[in-house]
Amino acid sequence: MGYLCVKCSSKHPYLKNNFCPFEEFIRKFSPKTFNLNFLGNTPPDIFIGTYNYPNVFAGIISPIENNKNNTANNPEDWFKQNLQIENILLTRSSMIYSRFKNNVKQKSKLQEVMQEVTMSHKSVDVEFFLEKQPKIRLRLDQKNIPISNPAPLKKAVITENIVIKKPIEKAVYSSDIKSKEAVLELYNKEFPVSHLIKLLSAGLLGIEKNRKLVPTKWSITAVDTLISKELMKNIRGYKWINKVQVFFDTYLENHYEIILLPAEWSFEVIEVKLPGIDESCFWQDFEFHTDRKNYADDVTGAYYANRLAVCEYLEKIKKQASVIVLREIGNYWAPLGVGILREVTRNAFRKKPLEFDNLNEALENIGSRLKISFDNVSDKSILIKRYKTQKKLNYFLGFFC
Repeated sequence: MGYLCVKCSSKHPYLKNNFCPFEEFIRKFSPKTFNLNFLGNTPPDIFIGTYNYPNVFAGIISPIENNKNNTANNPEDWFKQNLQIENILLTRSSMIYSRFKNNVKQKSKLQEVMQEVTMSHKSVDVEFFLEKQPKIRLRLDQKNIPISNPAPLKKAVITENIVIKKPIEKAVYSSDIKSKEAVLELYNKEFPVSHLIKLLSAGLLGIEKNRKLVPTKWSITAVDTLISKELMKNIRGYKWINKVQVFFDTYLENHYEIILLPAEWSFEVIEVKLPGIDESCFWQDFEFHTDRKNYADDVTGAYYANRLAVCEYLEKIKKQASVIVLREIGNYWAPLGVGILREVTRNAFRKKPLEFDNLNEALENIGSRLKISFDNVSDKSILIKRYKTQKKLNYFLGFFC
């Protein structure tokens, strides 16, 4: 996966056309000019790894220069500003991941600084003291946002007052509120999902004696799952939608077609990577009316990010539906984490739905926007097959529930 870059001598997975996001960074900050003591600012952003759990790497991600004009710090911001992959990678590659080793259950001075930074709702000035030069590296994967330039952190000092919003202060300093309750309360007060993930990851939520650092990868799925499951409790009690609805949107070559069927709650995600369908580029997970018990191993984190976006919409309109989410993946050459997929799915639901009297009309409409052969995809859908063959109560009663 990847090639040896002639510009930075690193092996870049997924990158294309000899593009090197580190080129500018290397030119400005060679080992001769890089100062191990620098004043940066954090978006705020942190990252907790999984390697060697429970003794993990944890740390603060910061630009090498103090830059509070940077407002593109998370997937919500990237989507709002319509940033392209190159722009996102260039921004992320200019940051230093100042990290330290920490047992997830033990406290340390560096951990306390990281936690203070996480609570802040705005950018915070931090003076970093590194033990040695950062490694010129860019880490990309399907779930996390890009992480670059890790360096061992010796000391970190916050150089300005941190402003913490009252709901976060309440959640953090209340030692008897469970993490689930804290996440839901902050979500209902419209704090961004990306911030809730960081608070949980930093070990700031939950009953005090049970608090610990949570790897970022696990926190993402935990927050998406927790919120969507809570919304599903309400959704299962709502009346069905009365027509087949279709929503669609595209961002960074991630094209989504979302079908809502008048039926009881069920959910399916199908992902297809161009140019065609075979075992190497087709992924699928689904659930019926009850809660899913096992992890969505095929689609993985995107499944839960998509489900949250779907549940948010159904809760908003106070309706129930069976939902099929199709993701057609084009030239999405550098994965940027599931947060991007959550946002493009959310945006699809901000548009007025296309409505159809029957499923076949909806499928024909969807097929007109896809580059793949949609017949092959729809034939593989568990929920479409179920919808076509299962006689429902409303069939006999003559009206929709």
